[in-house]
Formats: sequence, structure tokens, C-alpha cells
Amino acid sequence: MRDRLAASDPGLLRLTAGLRTVTAIALTLAVLAVLRVPVPQLVAGAMAAMVATFAIREKQRSRQAVTLALGLPVALAAVSLSAVLNQWVVVGDLSFVVLIFCAVYSRRFGDRGTALGLIGFQVYFLSLFVHATAAALPALCGVLTVAFACSATARFVLLPQTPAGTLDRLRWAFRARLGQLIATHIELLDAGPDEVGEILEDVRTGTARLHETALMIQGRLEDGTADEATARLVQRRIADAEIAAERLGLLLLTARSAERTDTLTLHLPGAALPAGGELPVRDEATAVLRRDLGALRLLVLRPRGEASGTALAHVRNRLLGYRDEENLPQASPAVQDVFRGLGEAARAVMGLRLALDGPQDESDDSPATARSREELDAENAAIEGSEEAEPKQPQPTGLGRPTTRAAVQVAVGSSLAIAGGELLSAQRWYWAVLTCWIVFINTASTGEILVKGYRRLVGTVLGVVAGIGLAGLVGHHTWTAFALVLVFIFAMFYTAPLSYTLMSFFVTAMLGLLYTLLNTYSPAVLMLRVEETALGAACGVFAAAVVLPVRTDRRTNELLVGVLDKLGDVTRAAVDQLSGGAGADLVEKARELDQALADLRGATQPLTHPITPLRSRRDTARYVVALLETCAYHGRSLAATAELLPTHPSIAADPRLRTACGRIVHNIDAIAAHVRDPRSPDVVESGPSIASLLEPGTLRTPRYGRVTDRVLRHLQRLDEAVSGLARPLGMAPERARR
Repeated sequence: MRDRLAASDPGLLRLTAGLRTVTAIALTLAVLAVLRVPVPQLVAGAMAAMVATFAIREKQRSRQAVTLALGLPVALAAVSLSAVLNQWVVVGDLSFVVLIFCAVYSRRFGDRGTALGLIGFQVYFLSLFVHATAAALPALCGVLTVAFACSATARFVLLPQTPAGTLDRLRWAFRARLGQLIATHIELLDAGPDEVGEILEDVRTGTARLHETALMIQGRLEDGTADEATARLVQRRIADAEIAAERLGLLLLTARSAERTDTLTLHLPGAALPAGGELPVRDEATAVLRRDLGALRLLVLRPRGEASGTALAHVRNRLLGYRDEENLPQASPAVQDVFRGLGEAARAVMGLRLALDGPQDESDDSPATARSREELDAENAAIEGSEEAEPKQPQPTGLGRPTTRAAVQVAVGSSLAIAGGELLSAQRWYWAVLTCWIVFINTASTGEILVKGYRRLVGTVLGVVAGIGLAGLVGHHTWTAFALVLVFIFAMFYTAPLSYTLMSFFVTAMLGLLYTLLNTYSPAVLMLRVEETALGAACGVFAAAVVLPVRTDRRTNELLVGVLDKLGDVTRAAVDQLSGGAGADLVEKARELDQALADLRGATQPLTHPITPLRSRRDTARYVVALLETCAYHGRSLAATAELLPTHPSIAADPRLRTACGRIVHNIDAIAAHVRDPRSPDVVESGPSIASLLEPGTLRTPRYGRVTDRVLRHLQRLDEAVSGLARPLGMAPERARR
């Protein structure tokens, strides 16, 4: 159960966010109940505690404390402004628009600016929701102070969270997801003809979830580790384990088929199965493989305190022994490749355990294990001694800055939402403004805003139905309603990263209960919320499409160019090091590529969403992203292999690789130039395979070893995947140089 929870909620981030928010609200309600404040102020206190808790996203506790302390005067200023200007409609509306602009513009100042802007907007909205007046202002200020104090108590005393603790839980989540992926590999090995398609989809999902966790760890390393060397070491071991697991899945698919499996199969949903892959091969070798896959999973998941003893050491020694050719069982070449991949995965797992758990007992090491340990120690020493500063990239200014552009767009959209919302209801027009504000959060293109507005509307409609039923059941039972509100708030924060529609559903259902507490509930009020939500979403989409628009095509093209540039950097640096050039921080470059690809994947959601009417465009977007994920896998693998070069005497540099890589880098640059400007004269070159370019034909040509063969395979697959990008991106085949 612990492993399942860790895998479903990496770092327990969603669980912690929900519990912390609910705790802050419950504590606020308890204090205010003792003070016997009226129900409207209870509602205001609950909402303020929620805002003060979820707005702060900084990782360091000291910075969180400073931001929370600054948030209180911002909240008091916002509620005072709303209460004082409540009687002057036009002035109040103009002030609200100015506040909205400032709140969005403040995002340019990082997490603290984002938090303070969010607090200012949400508290102003809160005052509109409870109809704050100048007479009630002193009491409201006291309620806000209590709410912020309770939020601080929940954050720093009752449910403290440190960067190191979060990173530790993320590491455990990575191991849990790695264990789940290996279990899926076992299912893939045993799958019959009617099951293999479904299990292959599970392998794709497990591979993507493992990669997602690796990126989450990457984002927490700087704050969660003691020094830069430790961060680089953990980063490297996480990358090794991820690459080994993905390679193991590819080798298993190849062993089930009559031909080598394309890496694209693991990244493209619905991709055809390899030929001949309908039936599993059942013999003595596959029985041993099934047993040893289970042993590998045991090595991944076994906690440090339970990892002592000769039994586990025996299992580890057996798996690492597959790195030596003489220990491979009698089987077909494809199945033997799986055993080699199993040995490399065991080495990656041992490196991961050493990085995360520290030194281990070496008394039962076999020669293969001792050699692997020496290799890891040498790599660790090389990692600790390396350091490379990344140059700072120039940032856009003026209206080119995303925060400035978004601030202008939200201000215009909110002005329209205020005007339209007051035509619908002079009392509850602010719901339209809230929706307009929310659809701009974490979005960067018109398409993203449209999809987010659609999801919010669907969730709101479903929440209205639930709210009507709950309001009838709860009636005037105040504390029952507050208890359900806490349940919905927890569900809202727990489901927010998973489904925006679900989050909107819980928000609207909760509002039905709040209206009941304020004695303002009626089915018409909730229906009005649907109308205001639709209006706010429409105003947001209109503002995004007309005011300084960023079209989805432009956004995705910019991100695509960024991915291609980083892919070229990784490929060039890795092959340069494999050819005998100077070393570089290749794992960091590979992670930058992964992050750029994750940004692109998120930006293409409007193109791949099920409601999109452009089916061919959706399929093209999915295919391009899958090809790029394939390229990223081979780029990561080349980087990881190149990192081995300085510490492994059995791996020799080959200067010819630099020449072979020239075509790949040229094609990456040509495709990037075409995406920037379709009139670019650059063309994609094609020709003999990479392997044929390096065929031995001269004296003193080194024999290829397993590592060299693997490098050639990665280069060949990368060459094919990069060339495959030309057609879906509109580079005509006749322009290719033959």
C-alpha cells in the first residue's frame, strides 16, 4: 500500500497540499467558533485560510515564512479597498481591473510575486462574495489575521514540509514506479495474443510516469540536497535507472518479435505491435528471465534496513553476472540481449541504491559485482569533480514578456467580464471575472485557454447538479455543511493536478454549500454561476485571441524549435565526447532536453484534445511528439554512454563517430530552420546507414564491442527518427538530398 500511494502521488505532494489546506481551514473555523463570530465571517475566514495556504509555492521554509508575512498586509489592503469602494460601482470596478493587472504582472517577480498577486486578487474576490462593507471591515481584518496565523501554524507546526523530505519521498516514488514498470515488463513477457496490446499500453504509461517522476526530482534537487556534487550524483543515477528500464522494455518487445522493435513503439499510443510479437516464447531461458525480472523488482523496492543478508546479495550478484558473456544462458540472440539489459539494469539499480541509501555491505560481492562497484565509484569521483556553469539566456522585455502580455489580456478580458457579468446579475457578476482570471493561470496560448475554459465549464455544470442535491440534504445544519466543505476542499486540491474538470466540480459543489450557509442558496443561483462561468470563459478566450494573441501554432513552433536546439546540443556534445573531445555535463543537457519536451507536450494539448475537430492535425501532433520522445530517449542514452568514457578503460573513443554524427546534427538544424521559417533553403540529407559509414576497412581500426555497437544503434535510430520528422513538419520529400 505504501508503494502504491508513493507511486500514485509522487512526493505525496497532492496529499500534503490537501491535508495542509484542510487543516488550516479547520483550525481557523475552530478559533473563530470560540470567538463566536457570525457565519458570514466564518465563511470569509475559511476562504482566507485556503488562499493563504495554497498561494505559497516556494520550496524553502524561510522564503515561505517571508511571503506569508507579506501576504497579510496585501490581504488587508485588498479587503479594505473592496469594502471602502463597495458603494461606488464604477470606481470599484476600475480598481478591481487595476488590481487584476497588478496581480498578473507581479508573476514576473517569481514565486513570491505570484503568491502575493494571487492573495490580493482572491481576497478582493472573497470580500465581494461575503458582501464586505466599511462597517464590517474591522471584524474582517481580524478574521483575516486569524486565518493567516492558522495557515502558518498548519504549514510550519502541524504539517511541516522540508525540501529534503519532499525530495526523499520523490526518490521513493521513483523506486515505486520503477518497480511497477518492471512488474509490467513481467506481464508483457507472459502476455498472450489477446493481452499484449493492452499490456503494451501499460508499459507506455509506466514509462511515461517514470519519466515524469524523474523530471519532478530534477526540479527539487537544488533545494533538497546538501551540495551541488550530491545533486549531480543523484541526477545521474536517476537518469541511468530510467534509461536502463526503458531499454529493458524495448529488448523485451524485440525478444517477442521477429524484428528489432522501433523505439517509437514505446511512445506512440496505438502504434502497431512488432511483427511476430503475438505469442510469447516459452522455454527454460524465458522461465529464468521471468524469475530474474522479479528479482530485479525486489532489488528496486527492498528498503535499506531489509537489504542485508546473503540472499539479496546472491540475487544481486546473479543479475550483475549477466554483464559477462560467459554467464548468459543458452537462448536466442534476442533473449540473450534481454539478459544483458537485465544486467545493465541491475547495475543502474545498484548505483541508485548507493546514491540514495549510502554505502552497503561488500562482503558477499562476486567479481562481477565488485567490478560494477568499482565502475560506479570511479564515476562518482568524476561526477564530484565536474562543474559547468550554464550561460544565462536573454529574456524578453516589454510586451514580449509573457507576464506583461498576460496582464494586459486578463485586464481586458476582466473588463468585458465585469460589464457582461453585471448585465446577468448586479450581485454576483464577480464569478465571470474569477473564471476569466483562472483560465489564464498556467496557460500561454489561445488554444490552452480555450481548453481550460471548456473544462471549467463542464466541471461547473456537473458541480451545479451535485450542489443542488447537497444543499437540499444539508439544509441549515451549519457544521455538517462545513465538514462537507472540508471534504470537497481536500478533494479539490488532491485532484487538481490530475483533472481540471474534477477540480471545478468540487469547487462548484462546495459553493452550493457555502451559499446554503449564507442563506443565499437557490437553484437559480447555481444556474447563474454556470452562465457567469460561460461568460467569463468566453471573455478570456476573446481577450486571448484579440489582444496580443499567441496562437497555438506559434507557441508550439517556438517550443519545437527549443526542443530541436537542445536535441542538437545533446547529440553534438555526446558524440564529441565519444569521439575523444572534452567532457561536458551531458546529463544536465539531457534533462534540459526532457524539460523542453515536457513543455512542448503540454502546449500541444489543445491540438491533441479529444474535442478538437481537426483529426489529421491531432494525429500529426501526436506523431511528432512521439518521434521527439524517441529522439530524446536516444539522446539520453548517448549522453549516458558518453559519461562512461572517462572512467571505463574498456570503452575507447572513436574519432569517426564525429563524422557520422554530422548528418544527424545537420538534419536537426535544417528541421529547426524550417520550423522557424518554412521558406528556409536548408534540406534534410539522407544516405547510407550510420553503421555502414563506420565499417572497418582500414588498418588499426578498433574492433566493435558491445558499447560501440550500442552507440551505433542509438545513432542509427536517432538518424531515422530525425529524418522521420521532416514529412509531418511539412518538408517535402523531393527537397531531401539523396
